[in-house]
Amino acid sequence: MAKIYVFLANGFEDIEALAPVDILRRGGQEVVTVSITGSEYVESAHGVEVKADVWFETVEWFGDADLLILPGGMPGAANLDQHHQLVEVLYRHFGEGKLIGAICAAPLVLGRRGLLEGRRATCYPGFEQYLEGAEYTRELVTEDGNIITAEGPAAAFEFGYRLLARFVPEEVVDALKEGMRYAHLMEQ
Repeated sequence: MAKIYVFLANGFEDIEALAPVDILRRGGQEVVTVSITGSEYVESAHGVEVKADVWFETVEWFGDADLLILPGGMPGAANLDQHHQLVEVLYRHFGEGKLIGAICAAPLVLGRRGLLEGRRATCYPGFEQYLEGAEYTRELVTEDGNIITAEGPAAAFEFGYRLLARFVPEEVVDALKEGMRYAHLMEQ
């Protein structure tokens, strides 16, 4: 079972955070939502208040993480970008070659830190200017080594499934897609 941290900032895009959390938990992974607000409560871009599992300051160490996820949304992605301790965690995690996922506007956090240099990446249209040194793919989801990026809200399910596929066999992902009726949707 993988250990996964999902970082929530005020203004996060609801579906980009919660769909991957749902998919990864259904897939048997340990997912911990982390508030960076200084409180356990975080308000989404659409005014939904979410109670995170923990808040950043109470986590002693993120070194046990197999995957770190940055949801997009504005001003959520900008708030993630301004959290210096989170940026330090990302640098350390990246340096260890561990998996990082970022969706919508959130790849800007990685791009502004040089973590996308020489890689392929995607993001919400209009944020590609922040993918410094990356080849912008315009794909729904782009995987390049230990970095998985996704375009926006409509990509949230595919993003979640791609992340899960890094930890479980493909047949498990396929069964989950079928059970959640995602496979049926894609057949339309």
